[in-house]
Amino acid sequence: MVLTRDELHRYSRHLVLPDVALEGQERIKAARVLLIGAGGLGSPAALYLAAAGVGTLGLVDFDVVDVTNLQRQVLHGTSAVGESKLESARERIADLNPNVRVETHETRLTSANALEILREYDVIVDGTDNFATRYLTNDACVLLGKPNVYGSIFRFEGQASIFAMPDGPCYRCLFPNPPPPGLVPSCAEGGVLGVLPGIVGTIQATEALKLILGIGDTLVGRLLLIDAMGMRFHTVRVPRDPNCPACGTRVIRELIDYDEYCGTPGGEMPARNDVPEITPTELAARLDAKEDFELIDVREPYEWQLGRLPTARLIPLGQLPAALSTLDSTRDIVVYCRSGKRSADATIELQAAGFRAVNLAGGILRWSDEIDPSIPKY
Repeated sequence: MVLTRDELHRYSRHLVLPDVALEGQERIKAARVLLIGAGGLGSPAALYLAAAGVGTLGLVDFDVVDVTNLQRQVLHGTSAVGESKLESARERIADLNPNVRVETHETRLTSANALEILREYDVIVDGTDNFATRYLTNDACVLLGKPNVYGSIFRFEGQASIFAMPDGPCYRCLFPNPPPPGLVPSCAEGGVLGVLPGIVGTIQATEALKLILGIGDTLVGRLLLIDAMGMRFHTVRVPRDPNCPACGTRVIRELIDYDEYCGTPGGEMPARNDVPEITPTELAARLDAKEDFELIDVREPYEWQLGRLPTARLIPLGQLPAALSTLDSTRDIVVYCRSGKRSADATIELQAAGFRAVNLAGGILRWSDEIDPSIPKY
């Protein structure tokens, strides 16, 4: 794909690199890269791939920009709050490099559309923030024979690798099965240092460009581990597993959705029929009537400091078993957390111990939406 006069000038620092030069830059221009997620990891990856001159960038996302995103999602600005992430991304990329074609897929990636979307791209960059989409992306890349440039972040730690290459492992070789719901907290619940996605997303962009150019020693067969707190980087070898159901035995021949195993994208749990719930409106009415019940917050102390419900008692979920003896079994108990996930587990635990407990549906997030917007959402 021939470069224009403007592109020759724009990419001059690439053109003087012997490992890139004119032929390499033309490869970059001809490349089609899909970023799954326009959030923490997708932001730096999209910006640097666009700046590098990738001819076509595809973006998959279905969310809108929230003010809590801005601490790490540098693709978006304050003026874009409330706007579609894809529209925000399109505008930013067009300003950064008008030579880049942006293709948007404003949808949740599912088993029904993943193969169709991924099929049209050369390299897939996994910027997802949940296990359900991560396993779906891996399986789709294996089935299609597309390289999967993987990244993940949590608190002060990050990971990066390249999966689904012919001579390397896939994500399932490392983690064969999705974790059960609620075992691993989302970034919204556990937090993430804002600059960490910038580090990992930039590494993903670097690896994607190396794949396009066919240069360097890529992360195929290696997992890069990043400890930002100690500022340590090291890699571990990840061999291909001949018994892997995706890339080994090829037992997986079609896609399925993993929400039932991992919770829905974004870290939220689907509704559970075995957990009795109370809505924020119903709880507010009981509080206004000064009914006699105990309200328990099972979040962590740092979350409690951000905002809490009136009359609540803090008992972090991990401390609940030791606190059972301090609860009155003759009183009703209402349990809440950030989104209703941890409190659902606490409700089941309390019921098993003989207490009359119900879960606040949607947690403090829904309470903020429906009852008291002065309580900050995080």
